[in-house]
Amino acid sequence: MLAAKIYLARGLAKLNALFGRGLVVSMGVILLLGLALSTAIPAFMNSAAPSTLTITSGPDGSVFQKNAEKYKKILAREGVTLKILPSEGSQDNFRKLSNPKVAVDVGFVLGGEVNGADIDNLVSLGSISYQPLMIFYRGEYRKLISDFRGQRLDIGQVGSGTHSLALTLLKANGIEPDGDTVLLSTASDDPARAFLENRIDAIFLMGDSTATDLMRQLLHNPDIRLFNFAQADGYARRISYLNKLELPKGALDFGKNIPAEDLHLVGPTVELIARNSLHPALSDLLLEAAREVHSTPGLFKKRGEFPAPLEHEFHISPDASRYYASGKSFLYRTFPFWIASLIARILVVILPIALLLIPALRIAPAIYRWRIESRIYRWYRALLELERDAFKPSVDPKRREELLRHLDHIESTVNKIVVPASFGDLFYGLRGHISFVRDNLLSQKTLLPAESNSAASGHDEKTAGQASEDAVADK
Repeated sequence: MLAAKIYLARGLAKLNALFGRGLVVSMGVILLLGLALSTAIPAFMNSAAPSTLTITSGPDGSVFQKNAEKYKKILAREGVTLKILPSEGSQDNFRKLSNPKVAVDVGFVLGGEVNGADIDNLVSLGSISYQPLMIFYRGEYRKLISDFRGQRLDIGQVGSGTHSLALTLLKANGIEPDGDTVLLSTASDDPARAFLENRIDAIFLMGDSTATDLMRQLLHNPDIRLFNFAQADGYARRISYLNKLELPKGALDFGKNIPAEDLHLVGPTVELIARNSLHPALSDLLLEAAREVHSTPGLFKKRGEFPAPLEHEFHISPDASRYYASGKSFLYRTFPFWIASLIARILVVILPIALLLIPALRIAPAIYRWRIESRIYRWYRALLELERDAFKPSVDPKRREELLRHLDHIESTVNKIVVPASFGDLFYGLRGHISFVRDNLLSQKTLLPAESNSAASGHDEKTAGQASEDAVADK
């Protein structure tokens, strides 16, 4: 330890001797400041990602609940625990995410759920799938939704996306809750039995709040029809969050030709909504899970169509935008999640600091050199002014003595200047020029008495000559 201190002291002494204490201190301060920033910023940015995440999904057996289970398995591979919070569906998910008192981080939300609510604290990680609305009914063929007027319609549980979208479509067709149409929110576990028992005439279903097995059962029931949205294009134009979807003939069962004709449906996209406090590393991890789960082809989507940064009511988060633009980085392809996350956060901090420090470190020597040179060159200005005054024709001996004393003061002050060895040429050059000016002043001082004596001798000779001439004239 003592040897290390000795080597450090010797190194600092050599640097001080070569560059001067000021430059060494300046560069040391810059480096220490950079080090402090590089350690403080990661702490400020909360670089340690949480190991637990909570998602609000949907009822048991629903598409939302099954997707949440898939996400849980994928995140577990990276050491992140995903807690699944059951819900009534999309609308219930949105309410929970909007309420800061509910401990939830992310959830599945259908388009059209906002209805003027405050969403400043929520962001979208992108759309992950289409969610078609299916209307099952019995009896004669119905071409328009308005044909269901005056009947008993089960529009799903309150809090589900089905309930919200059903009310919107019925209102667009002039069917209001308080009219002659009976709107039920029973969400029967066995709609087929409800049809047979003549308790309902039609039922609205979506995957956010209905088990997929139940919808498959209804689709294969020959006595129950699936409503064809003949006006699908119009609904998609008038209601911005809806999409026109097509279920091709025989796509569900080629042997039984289900459906027997091409059907048009409508439905919103499902968005992965998160609070804006979601850690960037977890955002990347969720999008990786979404890509693994939702990028496969299906009845209503092409391969690789989802997830996608489709912006509707919610803004796409900056972290999600970065992910969609650059994809999974080299770090995440090469290292385990936590190591890659740590390296990525360090690089995010170090690169901007390096961009600031490199020019600063390059400029620091130039600024320091200018400071040292300015200390020396300002005395050259004083020396030039003194020399001009000293060699003016009107300068008398008394003034010349004052200038010599002023020159002594300049020399005394210059000798006290501390400069590094690398600037020794400038320092000794200044001292040499001071001596040169002094020598000139002293030579002028010794020259003046000689000139005065010569002038006096000439005057005496002239006076004697004049006297001789006067004497001759008198004779």
